Amino acid sequence: MLNRYPLWKNLLILLVIIIGAVYALPNLYPENPAVQISGTRGSIEITDSDLNRAEQALKQAGINVVQASLENNTGLIRLLADDQQLAAREVIQASFGEKYVVALAQAATTPEWLVNLGARGVNLGLDLRGGVHFLMEVDMDAAVKQQLEVTASEVRATLRTERLRFRKVSVENKKVVVLLGSADDVAKARRLLQIDRKDYIFQDDAGVLSLYLNEQAIRDLEDYAVDQNLITLRNRVNELGVAEPLVQRSGRNRIVVELPGVQDTAAAKRILGATANLEFRLEARRNAEVFDTETFEFRDQPNRTAVLERDIITTGNHVANASVGFDENNKPQVNIRLNGQGGRLMSQATQSNVGRSMAVLFIEHKTRNRLVEKDGERVEVREPYTEQGIISLATIQSQLGASFRITGSGSVQEASELSLLLRAGALAAPIYFVEERTIGPSLGQKNIEQGVTSIQIGLALVVIFMLAWYRVFGIFACVALTANLVLLVALLSVLGATLTLPGIAGIVLTLGMAVDANVLINARIKEEIYHGGLSPQNAIHAGYERAFATILDANITTFLVAIILFSIGTGPIKGFAVTLSLGLITSMFTSILVTRMLVNWVYGGRRIERISL
Repeated sequence: MLNRYPLWKNLLILLVIIIGAVYALPNLYPENPAVQISGTRGSIEITDSDLNRAEQALKQAGINVVQASLENNTGLIRLLADDQQLAAREVIQASFGEKYVVALAQAATTPEWLVNLGARGVNLGLDLRGGVHFLMEVDMDAAVKQQLEVTASEVRATLRTERLRFRKVSVENKKVVVLLGSADDVAKARRLLQIDRKDYIFQDDAGVLSLYLNEQAIRDLEDYAVDQNLITLRNRVNELGVAEPLVQRSGRNRIVVELPGVQDTAAAKRILGATANLEFRLEARRNAEVFDTETFEFRDQPNRTAVLERDIITTGNHVANASVGFDENNKPQVNIRLNGQGGRLMSQATQSNVGRSMAVLFIEHKTRNRLVEKDGERVEVREPYTEQGIISLATIQSQLGASFRITGSGSVQEASELSLLLRAGALAAPIYFVEERTIGPSLGQKNIEQGVTSIQIGLALVVIFMLAWYRVFGIFACVALTANLVLLVALLSVLGATLTLPGIAGIVLTLGMAVDANVLINARIKEEIYHGGLSPQNAIHAGYERAFATILDANITTFLVAIILFSIGTGPIKGFAVTLSLGLITSMFTSILVTRMLVNWVYGGRRIERISL
C-alpha cells in the first residue's frame, strides 16, 4: 500500500531510536571530583584500613568526603568540589608516604544498570572537560652518565680482547677513567680506543686515560634522550588507551603530558613516571676483581644479595615484545622477545657461559622530597634517586636466543606493568614529575557554555522556522532533528570518540545538514502537488524518492571533506571531522527514514485531499 511501512521496518526504526536514547543517557549523569590511591608497585594492595586512614586525614584537614570505595585494587575517594582535589591529594600523600601514588580523578555516577549494558558518557577533550597535566623533566646528567657507563663497558671488553692489562675502568665526574699500568699502555690504549670514538676527547696523565664526551656529542645525546622519551611516553599513553592525549616537548629538557578525562589517573601517573628498565648481567666469578663487580640486593628479599659483573649483556632497550604468562607452578612470568641486536648479544654472552648464573636486574629511577637548609630556612627540594634490585638469578642451562622468560615479578599485576613498560619501550634517560595539576577548560567556562548555548539556540530557531513554514511536516522534521541529536551523542559515546569545542561546531553543522534534507523533501512534495498535479499520496511518495539522490550527493561530498580533514588534521580538527561524519550518517537515517515513518503514520494508507505543508 502506498506510503505505508511494513511492521518490521517501523519496529526496526523505533528500536534504533530507543537503543540510541539508552546509550546517550549516561551523558546526563555528571562526574564527581575524586582522588585515587594506588601503590607504586602492582603488588601493593589498598585495603579498607587504608581508606579509613585517608578519610581521617581528610577530616582533620577540613575536607569533606562524599564516598570512599575500593575499585580494582585502587582506593577512590569522592569529594564535593573540584577545588578540593589538590588539597586532598597533598594531605593523603603526606599521610601515606612515597610507596603510594595519589592522583586526581573524575568518578563516574552512571547507574549500574547502564554500566552493565556498556553505556558510557562521551569523552570530552581538554577544552571541554579538562584533565590531568604533567610537567616532566628529563635528567640530562643521568643521560650522559648512562652513555658513559655503556662506553666504560665497551672499553673493558676492547681492552680484554686486545689483551691490554688495566687496573680499573670506571665513570667519575662525567668522564670514563681508565687506569693502566704504564705510560706505554696508555699510548696503546689511546690509539686503540680512538678508532671508533670520534665523539670523545682523550686525555692521558701518568698512567691514567680519561675520556670526555665533546660538547656536540652531549647536545646530540640530550636531544636524543628527550626525543626518545617522547616516543616512549606516547607509546605508554597509547597502551593506557587515553583519547586525544597531548605529549610534546617543552624547552630544552622538559615534556608536557596532558591526559583529558582519564579514568585511572593513578595508574597513568605510575606508568608514565616509571623509568623501569632491565639489565641482564652475569654473576661474578669468585676470583673477579673488585673493580669489575657490583653487589645488589634482591628486589623482594632485601636480606639476600648477589655479586654481579659490571659488564651488561643487554638491556630493556633491545626488547621487541613482552607479554605476561605463567610458569609450570602457575606463577606469573614475563615472556620476552629481543630484537636482532639484543638477540645476538644474548646469544654471544650465553654461548660461552653455560653453567654460570645470569641475573635480571630491575632498575627504577624515582624522586623524593627532602628538607634542606637554605639561607637559614628549611625548604623542601626534590631529590632524584635510583632503586636497583635483582628479580631473577638463574643458571644458564643452554645458549639463549632472542626469546626467553623471566620470573620473580611477584603478582600478575606487577608482571603486567613490567611487560607494558618493556613493550612500550624503555626511557632513554630518567624522567621526573616537576608539576601535576588539573586542566580547566582551555577556552574558558564561558566559551563552553556559549558553545552549548549555540546548539540550543540553533535548534530552537530551526524548530520555529520549520513549524512556521512547513506546519505538520515541520513537526516531523523537528522530531527527526531531536532523534538525530540523540543518535549522534549515542554514537560518540559508543565509539569512544572525543568531543571538543570544534566538535560542537560539527554538531551544529550536522543539525543544519539534517534539516536541509527535510527542506529539500518538503519543497519537492510541494512542487509535485502544485506543479506536477499529483495527488497528496503520490506527491509524498515522489517527493521522498526524487529528493533522495540530491540528499545523497550533498552528504557524500561533505563526507569526503570530513575524511580529508580527519586524515590530514590533528587534535581539534579531527574532533570536528569525526562529529561531522557521524552526524551525516545519523542525519541520513532520521531525515529520510524517521520522517517518512511519521508521515506514513499520519497520512499513509488512506485517501486524503490535502496535507498541512
